[in-house]
Amino acid sequence: MNETHREDPHAPLSYHGARRIVWLVFFVFIIWLMLRALQPVILLFALVFLLAMVLNPIVVWLQKHRVPRFVGVILVMLSLIAVTTTIILFAIPPLSRQLQELMHSTPNMWQGIRTRIESLTKNYPEVREALPRTDEMTGKVGAAAATVGNFLLQSTLGLMGGVASALLAILLLVFVLANPRPLVTAYLALAPDRYREQAHRTLGRMMRQMIAWARGVAINGVITGVSIGSLLWLVGVQPAFIFGVFAFLGEFLPNIGAFLVSIPILLVALSMGATKFWLALGVIVLVYQIELNVLVPGVLGKEMRLHPVNILFFTLATAELFGLLGVFLAVPAAALVQIVIDEFYLQPRQIDAAALDREAAALVEGRK
Repeated sequence: MNETHREDPHAPLSYHGARRIVWLVFFVFIIWLMLRALQPVILLFALVFLLAMVLNPIVVWLQKHRVPRFVGVILVMLSLIAVTTTIILFAIPPLSRQLQELMHSTPNMWQGIRTRIESLTKNYPEVREALPRTDEMTGKVGAAAATVGNFLLQSTLGLMGGVASALLAILLLVFVLANPRPLVTAYLALAPDRYREQAHRTLGRMMRQMIAWARGVAINGVITGVSIGSLLWLVGVQPAFIFGVFAFLGEFLPNIGAFLVSIPILLVALSMGATKFWLALGVIVLVYQIELNVLVPGVLGKEMRLHPVNILFFTLATAELFGLLGVFLAVPAAALVQIVIDEFYLQPRQIDAAALDREAAALVEGRK
């Protein structure tokens, strides 16, 4: 008499089950060591594949207009190199100059901030004593300047390595864009037959979200950066150019980017006086409200649905793993993890999202 064997969920852990857990932990540990050892390589390939996802629709559009794919890839790469060169030649010098001016004026700005905070906390001497002194801030700024100098020196000494890495990245990107079909075929072939459909949907959703994210960075970032920089310049909050660049870079981190950008702007404005502070706050609220209510729905649509907590976690995680460049992988990593969990775990279980939302609301509101 044959009976289907079913595992008892309440049965004690067996030797076989414990061995599987140990091997799983060991396997994860080995993968972690490999990731740590291959950080530069993984970062390079991750950035290249991300750029390939973003640039592929342009190459496909050129193909539809009877431009051979390889020629289209060369045209896209030449355009990308031209834009990058233009930014380096015309944007980096004034940005570096204003950054140096900002660092030199930091002690004076901190003295202004301290004076205004002290005037607001006359009845709280503990708060005044807790604020760093101006001479302390001068020492910290000097140390920061030395750190930046060392970084620039190391970057200059490692220029050849950086140029070699850039050329390797360009070459790799050309190969990926010129013939991506074998890579996609291998990806689908590696997925087991029962997960082939989920793997297909995962890649499709990831490509759509990355295209939407890149479109949002390009369009919203330029509009927001120019608006922030121009309006701060009009109200007299300097360095407006640096703050405009900060606003553009903040678009790489949806939801939390605006908050991170606002902090240095408001601190500098506060050092200039209460009027400048309120004018800067008005500029920030105006620009980001327009972005939130007009630009984001029109540009991003409903593709990007990432919670700020997820973005912040992956921002810290990717920065810890890969350094400053890893921040650019925060949103792609968050989107990939969310899509994989949804496709391979949540959707097969056919979860009632509305019922779970009501249950979560009851827990948050303290209802039974």
